[in-house]
Amino acid sequence: EVQLQASGGGLVQPGGSLKLSCAASGFTFTSYVMNWVRQAPGKKSEWVASIATGGSNTVADIVKDRFAISRVNANNTIYLQMNNLQVEDTGVYYCSNSLGRGQGTLVTVSS
Repeated sequence: EVQLQASGGGLVQPGGSLKLSCAASGFTFTSYVMNWVRQAPGKKSEWVASIATGGSNTVADIVKDRFAISRVNANNTIYLQMNNLQVEDTGVYYCSNSLGRGQGTLVTVSS
C-alpha cells in the first residue's frame, strides 16, 4: 500500500519558517519523482515543487525565492523548507507522485 504522510505544518506568523516532511512507503522511493502540492481554502490544488531521484528539482516561480525542496532517499523522505511565509501560503500541503497523493498537513500563516 502506497503511503505518503506529510507532517510539520502548523500556525506561524508572517515572515516565519516551517519545514515540512513527507514519509513515503509502499513503493520503490528511488524510482519516483516526488512533488509538493498545496490547496488553499476554496481554491484548486497548486503545484509547489518537484524533485527527481537524483536531487534535481524545480520550484514554482511564486515561491522559488522562499521555498526549497529536498529528499533523503535513505529515509524515503522528502522535505519542503519554507521561509518568509506569507498569508497567501496558507493551505493544506500534500506530497505526491504518479501513484497518488497522501494525507496533507495544514499550514496557517496568520498574525
